[in-house]
Amino acid sequence: MFKEFKEFAMKGNVLDLAIGVIIGAAFGKIVESFVGDIIMPVIGMFGTVDFSNLYAVLKGSVPSGASLADAKKAGVVLGYGNFITIAINFLIIAFALFMVVKGINRMKRREEAAPAAPPAPTRDQELLTEIRDILKK
Repeated sequence: MFKEFKEFAMKGNVLDLAIGVIIGAAFGKIVESFVGDIIMPVIGMFGTVDFSNLYAVLKGSVPSGASLADAKKAGVVLGYGNFITIAINFLIIAFALFMVVKGINRMKRREEAAPAAPPAPTRDQELLTEIRDILKK
């Protein structure tokens, strides 16, 4: 049973998937930092910087200016700010992946568009061509 598991785990697809998951996690952290440290401050120039504390009180009395965690303790709240942040993260990740796939597809098209030059005729083929031409005369 261990041998079968080892064969399964060492197949190319499984290793590729594992590497993809690890790179995806690292890419997620990069995007999270990009959104939190670069995009949100720029958006914050037009209003609220921290979307994660935006909420709407549905039930209960929540003091004005309370954080989302405090508001959840005091009543029922709809925390839409965190959703906005996650949606922005998703859009940035989706756009980045779109650009990667677009670049890869462009490179593939260039490879397909440039056909390989036919190989030079061998010495035997050259001799046969000469014989054919002599016989035609």
